[in-house]
Amino acid sequence: MTEIFDNIRKLYRFLTPHEGLSPYVEFFSETDLAAAKNYIQNERFTVKLFPSFTPTIWLNLGSKYQLYNGKHRHQVNENTDVLVLRSEIIERQNAPADNIFTVKFLPGGFETIFGISQTKIAGNVISLDELIPNQVISKIKQAPDFETRVKLWEDYLLEKKAKNTNGHYLFMVQRSIDTFLDAGMKLSTAQLADKIYMGEKSLNRYFNKVVGTGPKNYFNILRARTALTQFMNKESIFSPQDYGYYDMSHFYRNTVLFTGTRIAESR
Repeated sequence: MTEIFDNIRKLYRFLTPHEGLSPYVEFFSETDLAAAKNYIQNERFTVKLFPSFTPTIWLNLGSKYQLYNGKHRHQVNENTDVLVLRSEIIERQNAPADNIFTVKFLPGGFETIFGISQTKIAGNVISLDELIPNQVISKIKQAPDFETRVKLWEDYLLEKKAKNTNGHYLFMVQRSIDTFLDAGMKLSTAQLADKIYMGEKSLNRYFNKVVGTGPKNYFNILRARTALTQFMNKESIFSPQDYGYYDMSHFYRNTVLFTGTRIAESR
């Protein structure tokens, strides 16, 4: 299954974070075992995710799986939990007993909570016990249900956030993202910098420090991800100009650059 092209969300349950975490965490999710069994049955399957520069924690509540981060393959066993940045295409090759709990951070949110720049994650797959004590991980994994796991995560993340007060760079990056979205994703980097009263060099420096890539690349990814999602959901009323594209040809070209796949080949 490939995100955006396929509805991979149907395999998972989702909860949005506590208000105090909403600027930093996009969502919590966990495999919906009944839905997954219905879909997967007795076959191995692959989940493919496109770049987003969103730090993501995967707690393994099920069987071992193989993880491809770009061109690098990692074997993740039953007792291993990982942190990835999603700066490249990621694929998880899963067994039918797959059961994953996800914490997906917003750009810069991971650094604000943990005090560690997401740029240090880069293209690595980091064992979660290098970041969080084993007893905390075990307590969360042994919780009786999804809702309890989410509550334990929220308590832990809020406690970590209270000890880390450096949020200036994150604020500026979030402000620029909000401004870009409010302008219909049509602003160039120079126009965006001018809009938020910041020099273009400073904007580039902030993004590379917080996100791990420059604003031009990040906004190209954000535009492609948002537009392609809308196209797949509502093709009949989709307008490329609503997302800053000149025409459908421009949109199609950028989709290929983003996914490596032509839309027609995905169907």
